[in-house]
Amino acid sequence: MSNRKFDLRNRYKRHRRVRRKIFGIVERPRLNVFRSSRHIYAQLINDELGETMASASSLNFADENKVKIASDVGNVIAEKAKQIGIKKVVFDRGGYKYHGRVKALAESARDGGLIF
Repeated sequence: MSNRKFDLRNRYKRHRRVRRKIFGIVERPRLNVFRSSRHIYAQLINDELGETMASASSLNFADENKVKIASDVGNVIAEKAKQIGIKKVVFDRGGYKYHGRVKALAESARDGGLIF
C-alpha cells in the first residue's frame, strides 16, 4: 500500500520542477490541470497578470467514467479558449503523470483546436 503523504510530496516536487520551466502569457496562457479523486479542473492562466482567463471543471457532468468526463472538460476548455481568441497554450500537467484523465483532457483540448 502506498503512503499518501509520500505520494503528495512527490507530486509537489514534480509540479515545482515543471513550473520552473513554463510561464503563461497573454498570447500563450498556461493550461493548468488539477485532478482530485472525484473531479478534474482546467484553467487558462495568464502568469504575467496573475489572473485566470477561463476555466472548466467536471462538477456539472454526471457520468460514471472519469476519463470520459475529463475528455468533456478538455472540449469545454478548448471551446472557451476559442471564444476569447486563444489558439496556443502551454500545458501544465500539475505534477501528475501524463496518463489517464490528464492525457484524455489534453488530447480532447488538442482535438478542440488548442495547440501545445
